[in-house]
Amino acid sequence: MEMETVKLSDIVKTYTPELYTFLTRTELNSEIVLVNGIDSLDQEDVIEIVQYSIKENRRNAFLH
Repeated sequence: MEMETVKLSDIVKTYTPELYTFLTRTELNSEIVLVNGIDSLDQEDVIEIVQYSIKENRRNAFLH
């Protein structure tokens, strides 16, 4: 099992570049830990990661 840490921006640029302009700088700079590395992702995985990142960043915005 190869773990890899990448920025969300790298994932989005590689798999769903059309979503890049819709994400905030904070979301794009989020670090994502991938259990099997970036090459193991599919479209569904990427959408799930983006959704989770948006949710987490919005939740943190309300806490401040």
